Amino acid sequence: MKGIGIDIIEIDRISNAICKNDKFLQRIFTKKEIEYFLSIDYRKNTIAGGFAAKEAVMKSLGTGLRNFKWIDIEIDRDHLGKPVVNLYNGAQEIADHKEIKEIMVSISHSRDYAVAQAVAI
Repeated sequence: MKGIGIDIIEIDRISNAICKNDKFLQRIFTKKEIEYFLSIDYRKNTIAGGFAAKEAVMKSLGTGLRNFKWIDIEIDRDHLGKPVVNLYNGAQEIADHKEIKEIMVSISHSRDYAVAQAVAI
C-alpha cells in the first residue's frame, strides 16, 4: 500500500455549493462524471459521494490538491456500478512518481453525510 485517504462531507454543503455557484459542477467534475449525474437526475447524495471520493483520492496520493486540478481525478463506474478511479495530467504524474498503479475507492452515504475511502497501491 502506498497511501490511504478518507473524507466525509455534509450532503447539504454540496447541494448549497451547486445552488450558489453555477460553475461548481464543471470546476470539480469531469464531463463524464456530470453526464453520469444527469443520468441519475442529479442526486445530491451521489454528487457529494463523488466529491468525498476525490478528496479521499487526493489524501491517498499524499498531496492534497497540489499540482493538479479537481478534474484530474475522475470517479467512473464499472458495469456493476462500482466506483473506479481514473487519473489525468498532474494527478497521474504524482501517481507515476510514487509508483502508484491503482487507487481503489469505496463510497457510502447516509441521509446527511457522504463518506469515501481510497487506497493507493
